[in-house]
Amino acid sequence: MAVVAQVVGVGVCLWLVFALVFGEMGLLRYLAMRDYADRLDGDLSSLREETAALQKDIARLQRDPAKIEQLARERLGYVRKGETVYQLNPGDTGGPTHSGKP
Repeated sequence: MAVVAQVVGVGVCLWLVFALVFGEMGLLRYLAMRDYADRLDGDLSSLREETAALQKDIARLQRDPAKIEQLARERLGYVRKGETVYQLNPGDTGGPTHSGKP
């Protein structure tokens, strides 16, 4: 009878260890969730940095006319009155073309 009790006790202990490691809320699941939480913390900190940078850009756009002019020139192609615009084609060498005749 004592041997049966020991076998049952060992079996229960093994089942508990198995459940602790591989169960639905076991050690492996805990480690995976901890890694996921660490990744989310990293994503959150990078998003906070990006938000701070965007807020600085917004503040600068609200107060700095030079920044507004810079963006208008870069993105919208605006020029000041009296300025001359030169457009260059990337594939054009700019030199004269030769027809093959001297």
